[in-house]
Amino acid sequence: MEHIAYIGLGSNVGDRLGTLRRALELLASRRDIHIRRLSRFIATEPVGPPQARFLNAVARVDTALEPQALLDRMHEAETALGRDRTKEIHHGPRTCDLDLLLMNAIVLDTPTLTLPHPRMHERYFVLGPLAQIAAQVIHPVLGKTIQQLLDELEQRP
Repeated sequence: MEHIAYIGLGSNVGDRLGTLRRALELLASRRDIHIRRLSRFIATEPVGPPQARFLNAVARVDTALEPQALLDRMHEAETALGRDRTKEIHHGPRTCDLDLLLMNAIVLDTPTLTLPHPRMHERYFVLGPLAQIAAQVIHPVLGKTIQQLLDELEQRP
């Protein structure tokens, strides 16, 4: 079965744009992952301790992989680009951060993966780029479109 998935990309260490482009190349080099759309890259303020601004984007991919297998491929790409999860600070700087945001209308909660991403509706750096390429996609838990979630987030004080 072919799945449509949305992957959040972020980097705030080194050559941010080069790193994110390389992450996309690593994912696309696999015959079971096909990148179909990419949002614009946006610079955003970090969540967490003081650190450099992030560069973020969202990619739509088509894949026959199941959710955990896709996440595993994403983690392999992060590792290849220098991410070491054992040495990083929570919400700290990231060479490469790839988040599986949505996959079809799958709702999943395992020790290693929660779908949809549990905090995506609270984060402009996810919703802004995601709305560029998937504004009418419906969040399978909240029952609202990505555009509606973005509008609500932008109206918060």
